[in-house]
Amino acid sequence: MSVRRIMGAETEYGVSVPGQPTTNQMLASSLVVNSYANRQATGGSRARWDFEEESPLRDARGFELPREPVADPSAPANEDDLGLANVILTNGARLYVDHAHPEYSTPEVTNPRDAVLWDKAGERVMAEAARRALSVPGTMPVHLYKNNTDNKGVSYGCHENYLMARSTPFGNIVRHLIPFFVSRQVVCGAGRVGIGVDGREAGFQLSQRADFFEVEVGLETTLKRPIINTRDEPHADPEKYRRLHVIIGDANMSEISTYLKIGTTSLVLAMIEDSWLDVDLTVDNPVAGLRAVSHDPSLRHLLTLGNGRKMTAVQLQMEYLEQARKYVEDRFGTDLDAQTADVLARWESVLVRLEDDAMSCSRELDWVAKLAILEGYRARDGIGWDAPRLQLVDLQYSDVRPDKGLYNRLAARGRVDLLLDEDEIVRAMTEPPHDTRAFFRGRCLALYPQQVAAASWDSVIFDVGRDSLQRVPTLEPLRGTRAHVGELLARCPTALDLVDALAKG
Repeated sequence: MSVRRIMGAETEYGVSVPGQPTTNQMLASSLVVNSYANRQATGGSRARWDFEEESPLRDARGFELPREPVADPSAPANEDDLGLANVILTNGARLYVDHAHPEYSTPEVTNPRDAVLWDKAGERVMAEAARRALSVPGTMPVHLYKNNTDNKGVSYGCHENYLMARSTPFGNIVRHLIPFFVSRQVVCGAGRVGIGVDGREAGFQLSQRADFFEVEVGLETTLKRPIINTRDEPHADPEKYRRLHVIIGDANMSEISTYLKIGTTSLVLAMIEDSWLDVDLTVDNPVAGLRAVSHDPSLRHLLTLGNGRKMTAVQLQMEYLEQARKYVEDRFGTDLDAQTADVLARWESVLVRLEDDAMSCSRELDWVAKLAILEGYRARDGIGWDAPRLQLVDLQYSDVRPDKGLYNRLAARGRVDLLLDEDEIVRAMTEPPHDTRAFFRGRCLALYPQQVAAASWDSVIFDVGRDSLQRVPTLEPLRGTRAHVGELLARCPTALDLVDALAKG
């Protein structure tokens, strides 16, 4: 195993309509999503999202929660029935409205760099969507932010998804991931002005999400948020896979932060699946530890481990790094793939520099880059952390507009390290990954827009004029790739041709 596995990310974007504080956020979000969806629709046709196979109340601990009863039995059962925007894009991604925020879910990818690529494409999609929304008569500008809180007590998520072997005991996942998640914010925190869920206490912290977590393990994602989420909804063969739904990450602008967030987590998951980790790295009171680490940008806070040892979050990350290095040496020797080697090298580099001089990581890590900007304002204007202006600077860092977002302006001036070039990001806005089932989904949307009635992660449903709709299951994420179906799609000019060809095997 290496950093390669089926993975993806979901990001809810913050919404603001300047000068209109009472704007209905759900309507503003729907306007944004629909404005982009209409860009790819042909002849008024738009495939709907298929909810049939979704089971968000199934718990990895072996039970399923009952659905809450509704007061009106005729009330709509899902967002699609409510008329909220919910579409599939030709790059295999999902773009929709979730909890009054526009959300972009990347297509499935197989490695951290591709995860960064299609996540960054999502930022460009959102910027284009907001721009297109202005063409609607009477519309006020809608500004979108890739952040996680409005600093008024509301948090919205950036979730990661990793397919794992179903045979991996869930207890092992919990035991080894909790200390990793408590400490990894030193690498992938987005940085935040304000302490506490409403940000009222003056100060700067590493993570935008840390203050909103209340329990160690649970199924919720909006209340009593858990460090380990137990949703058991694999969107794949349930006998073979479980999908680890990670809700504790920040929304990162930095390509390096996202790359390390996903790459290091993939390595830790590989070690868990292979039963490699046998060291005791459990942390006493991890929820309190999560917040304490976030509240200390000096990185000196000492966590107490279950065996009595004390170490900083950086030192705890170094323990995981050491285990990962031993693991890949044992499994691969010198025959290590380039991306796994790169993740390890970058992980070690930032940890060593964080311990020596955190500000030396300002070109790579979001929280450090943001802190450098904020300290510049504080030094220039002689202001404290309670200055309202600093929260505005914090927000502007995550603005997705190329000419307004502070991160985007840093990138344009060559002041942050990048993994990607703009041409490949633009291509990823419309083209799917080649090496997962997202290729089949995305290309079908592009080639047969009038005949794709609906789709989801694990199926595409065609309306080819027969008595019933034709569902093509895609339960295996590594099938439906360009190598697998590229030639088939090329010789099927219509969806009916494709359905018939698939029926013949």
